[in-house]
Amino acid sequence: MVRLACSNATFWALPASLRHTIRSASVALVLRHSYSQDASPRNLTIAGTDFPTDTWTNVPQSILSQYGRKLHIQPDHPLSITRKLVESRFPGFRNHNTLPGVVTVDQNFDSLSFAPDHPGRSRTDTYYINKDTLLRTHTTAHEVDVFRQNSSDGWTLSADVYRRDAVDRSHYPIFHQMEGALTWDRSAFHSWEACTDAIRASFERLPNHDLVVEDPNPPFHAERNPLQEKYHSADEAEIVAAHLKRSLEDMVVAIFTAADQALTASGQSSESEKDPLKVRWVEAFFPHTSPSWEMEVWWRGDWLEVLGCGVIDQPLLIRANQPDRIGWAFGIGLERIAMLLFGIPDIRLFWSKDPRFLKQFSDAGPMRRFQPFSKHPPAPRDVAFWLPKTLEGPVVAETPASTSSAPNSAGGQQTSPPRNNTTEAEAAFHENDLMEIVRTIAGDSVEDVRLIDSFTHPKSQRRSLCYRIEYRSLERTLTTEEVNGMHERVCGEMVGRFGVEIR
Repeated sequence: MVRLACSNATFWALPASLRHTIRSASVALVLRHSYSQDASPRNLTIAGTDFPTDTWTNVPQSILSQYGRKLHIQPDHPLSITRKLVESRFPGFRNHNTLPGVVTVDQNFDSLSFAPDHPGRSRTDTYYINKDTLLRTHTTAHEVDVFRQNSSDGWTLSADVYRRDAVDRSHYPIFHQMEGALTWDRSAFHSWEACTDAIRASFERLPNHDLVVEDPNPPFHAERNPLQEKYHSADEAEIVAAHLKRSLEDMVVAIFTAADQALTASGQSSESEKDPLKVRWVEAFFPHTSPSWEMEVWWRGDWLEVLGCGVIDQPLLIRANQPDRIGWAFGIGLERIAMLLFGIPDIRLFWSKDPRFLKQFSDAGPMRRFQPFSKHPPAPRDVAFWLPKTLEGPVVAETPASTSSAPNSAGGQQTSPPRNNTTEAEAAFHENDLMEIVRTIAGDSVEDVRLIDSFTHPKSQRRSLCYRIEYRSLERTLTTEEVNGMHERVCGEMVGRFGVEIR
């Protein structure tokens, strides 16, 4: 068999007919691709600090180029306006909005008791700078540190977080979370009962509302939503939960009242069309609270999932050297709320620097709904490929050491373990890898990537996948040449990184 060594760029610069001839002749290609470990820089500079790289490094320049944008504190930005609206319902809380996005594996996972094999630790889900350092995947990475500071009984924390994720109108690899917590120090009272009485008195001072609230379940349930019996009395947990729910119901009234006013002012709705606002509490599971709930809100004819919350896991407070404190915490996605508030249809818009978008919003005055300034046609392209049956398939790729599925020092695995009925080569490909390739090449000129077909050949047992990629810019019409160029680069990187055979 003839073996041909060439680069991605060289191969994909060939005429389509010649590329087809090469594939048809089953020529084995060893593609020297840009993701080769040898080509990786020895250091990454992030916000002026140098970090060494290793086989764990997988954060691309397209992500690093957005680091430090801090949209959640950018004046007149819809995410900042949303954050301020939430903060306004928690007077007296300390607001943490500038914590750095580079954290340690210990902060992001170990301090929160993530299991060593938790999928969140995988390189397919998380952006690693090196084996010990990463871009935070959640704001909870800072919880233990903030509790340890003990600078305030109540606080909020908002920040950008980073995850390798799907490509569509509601997902982006960088998004913003906000969480809040309120605790009481039991050691400041002569007994736990006295602390419980103080929490009850605080509850009585919270604002009242006229919401319709559906809360059919007990404050805790031994199997579905357990009390932390080792640390909390039933009376304590019940009043903490009541305080939590009333506080968040007050926040929801503020958010959706503002949303209704913006809709009416824009002429998109009238007061007569407005349904009464309703809230329902749904039992849930979260790793750092128990009992836990999700809050859903009935607004404009639909139930919306808004946030998750619960009574803080006491071992987390113990790890923060605050064993005598008890309290509640919640977490909310700023993009999701801002998209509802402002009627923003595509998450990519938050990252736009186009003044036609940015000038629509202001911290001062009433909230205004987003007005579309252009609509450009989509340019769909399909990519269908055979996954290599073995690592020595008809198309051989130089696979970097970082794709090993062996356990590693950060816990978890560098890629997901092989699934049932899949080969090692198939397991080396993860859907998020395609998403990352598309985002790196097309940036914000891609709107959606989705699997449209999966097929296993009955004789060879080779597996074929087909994805549809929707290219569409928010700011201009893409030319056919631009789209074709991006798409061929995507195909080339798939061949180079994973040894797939394009169909």
